[in-house]
Amino acid sequence: MRVKAEADQMTQVQPQGDQQEHAESHHGYTSGKDEYTARLRRIEGQVRGLQRMIAEDKYCIDILTQVSAATRALQSVALGLLSDHLAHCVAQAVADGGPAADEKLREATAAIARLVRS
Repeated sequence: MRVKAEADQMTQVQPQGDQQEHAESHHGYTSGKDEYTARLRRIEGQVRGLQRMIAEDKYCIDILTQVSAATRALQSVALGLLSDHLAHCVAQAVADGGPAADEKLREATAAIARLVRS
């Protein structure tokens, strides 16, 4: 089932490579961590509501409307995280200079490209 496969793909991804080095450091979102967690819990509730709507055979358009709302909520979280990353992690790397700055800019560019494609 396609929906199940997509849900399985949404499981937490473990940091790899350069990302592991940063797993222990402070991130740009740290000051808003509680807010992000609360927003993600609300989104989780929305997704559970979608499951319930399907189980209860609700009207397709009503389900699609809720899918759209959940998608917009996730996009909002992603944009906030990206903004925090640019303002904290990328700005610090650029201020420090060197190859780390170039890597952070490439990393941010790739993240933006992924968001635009989604």
